Amino acid sequence: MKIGILGTGAVGRTLAERLVELGHEVAIGTRDVKATEERADEPFPVDLRTAPEAAAHGDVIINATGGQVSVAALEGAGAENLAGKVIIDVSNPLDFSQGFPPRLAVCNDDSVAEQIQRAFPDAKVVKTLNTVTAEVMAHPDKLGDGDHTIFVSGNDQDAKSTVVQLLRQFGWRDVIDVGDITTARGTEMLLPLWVRLMGTLGTTHFNYKLVR
Repeated sequence: MKIGILGTGAVGRTLAERLVELGHEVAIGTRDVKATEERADEPFPVDLRTAPEAAAHGDVIINATGGQVSVAALEGAGAENLAGKVIIDVSNPLDFSQGFPPRLAVCNDDSVAEQIQRAFPDAKVVKTLNTVTAEVMAHPDKLGDGDHTIFVSGNDQDAKSTVVQLLRQFGWRDVIDVGDITTARGTEMLLPLWVRLMGTLGTTHFNYKLVR
């Protein structure tokens, strides 16, 4: 599968490395390729391209940008390069403007995933992976022998099936389809608890398990 990733931080890098391991063709997009390469502490694991080039490359797009800038980042990639494609949104609307712990910039009656879906109605947005850290996203088996839960939200059933297929390749066994894109409000609102647990546990290497 051809996959374009928007976001050059730890999440984008980690997912890119894992996807390449699994045999996918991956490109990471950024606004300024040269500046991003100069700032990087180490070489990128895949081709680094402009955001429009990475989006055009991908049959599936992963939004690994910060939730507060996700819509703008996707606009920079070009709506024409996103139309008809699955957008996997792994972002969270964390607002650190008032210090730590962060607030949610959007919650209760909206979510980043919904904002993206409204901004790009011809795309098929699926929310997932935002409730775990990057290493757990890509390698769920490294935590609790993979016996923990991940969620998906989205309006298009075929798009969700495509995303679940990728999650299974990563090693996710317990994947719960929460419902339409409005259910992303709930998974995004898990983040304040996740942040507090990170402080209490002293690690980001944990996840939720739904027992039923």
